[in-house]
Amino acid sequence: MTATLWGVWLFGVLVAVAIVLGAVRVLFAREIRACFERDPAARHLLEVLLTCSGLHAIIDYRVAHALHRGGFSLIPRLIMFFSRWMTGIEIHPAATIGRGVFIDHGMGVVIGETAVIGDDATLFQGVTLGGTGKERGKRHPTIGRRVVIGAGAKVLGNITIGDDSVIGANAVVIRDVPQHSTVVGVPGRITRIKDQRFPGIKLDHTHLPDPLAERLSHLQHEIDAIERHLKQVRQSTQPPSSP
Repeated sequence: MTATLWGVWLFGVLVAVAIVLGAVRVLFAREIRACFERDPAARHLLEVLLTCSGLHAIIDYRVAHALHRGGFSLIPRLIMFFSRWMTGIEIHPAATIGRGVFIDHGMGVVIGETAVIGDDATLFQGVTLGGTGKERGKRHPTIGRRVVIGAGAKVLGNITIGDDSVIGANAVVIRDVPQHSTVVGVPGRITRIKDQRFPGIKLDHTHLPDPLAERLSHLQHEIDAIERHLKQVRQSTQPPSSP
């Protein structure tokens, strides 16, 4: 009898797990699809559902955010507290996150209370969407649609990052960024603006422009040209050697 009860209990657990995974697959289809589109390590559905910490954090956030909008305060914070403990990703339940958002790896990601993230944005590990002081009200950034924020980047204050922009790894952004822009450096500098829409989500951070290196290279070319000119002048003004 005991073995039978254990068998029934185990069967019930498996059925419950299957129902939960099936519900997650339906309710979070867009986020799951984002995992496969933007993470080359994602190979099959069960692996993504069980091991993708970014997806887990988004699922926890959706539950906590719904409770927060329902007027609860402590329970949503507790949900996200345990979510941070499990995933390494800290999201305030009051933040606004669109559909199809993908958090890659995720360890150290912080999303503040009044942050807004548009659809299909991508955040890498160590990204902070934070405030700049203790002011009340809207104090965290608004991230547009299809924005890519590289590892370790900090986007601070009540600023707006335009749609289809790319924030380079470890950049610190404290000013508004127009659409279709590329931002690198500390503080963040806009190095490229494209009028046309990006054909797809760009994840290649190894070929972002470096404005400081480009400027230094330009200055070096100018110095070399001046040195060549001075050498030619000295040679032309030297008196001919006596026999």
